[in-house]
Amino acid sequence: MKRELSGIGMTSQRTRARMIERLRADGIRDERVLAAMAAVPRHIFVEEALASRAYEDMALPIGLKQTISQPYIVARMIELLAAGRELGKTLEIGAGCGYQAAVLAQLAKEVYAVERIAQLLDKARANLRHLRLPNVRLKHADGNLGLADAAPFDTIILAAATGCVPQPLFGQLAVGGRMILPLGGVEQALCLIERGTRGYTETRLEPVRFVPLVAGVE
Repeated sequence: MKRELSGIGMTSQRTRARMIERLRADGIRDERVLAAMAAVPRHIFVEEALASRAYEDMALPIGLKQTISQPYIVARMIELLAAGRELGKTLEIGAGCGYQAAVLAQLAKEVYAVERIAQLLDKARANLRHLRLPNVRLKHADGNLGLADAAPFDTIILAAATGCVPQPLFGQLAVGGRMILPLGGVEQALCLIERGTRGYTETRLEPVRFVPLVAGVE
């Protein structure tokens, strides 16, 4: 069923513009990121019953015990990855409903989005079909393993928390590349990892709360 992309009422362009102004007020400065957030109709990525809350700054359930991240966190993570550079070829671990992949697609040359839950991947495919994004590829796979067939990646972003960075992702990050993820268990923080010619540097940032990264596929 085709969803109304422009939206009406609480899903209208005016409501989306208010979300962008709120992101700007909360400290998101990269106009490229703000434009990417403005370009994607978040309401088509949630159930119609929740569409009126799509542009509030909050995570929302998307089924199967998963959530769509709050807009600020999506914008913050992408802004950190994009600071002073292009995203290039990007790997997203945890495609979920497809929303973050759609935002990344506005900025990245290519987006490879991996999701371990087949039902969610089907939702993401259906949602993204409305937007006709030629640079997004979805894959049913275990995110802990990355996506070796398409590596190396200039950018890697994880939408699920892990106690330690999955080892395969280090090797799949290109020299000069950046990776961001929520690191930790009960207490989590954003962690930015950069790969230079002499190795990796790690920067711990603000506390966050994400669903855990789970191994295997279903």
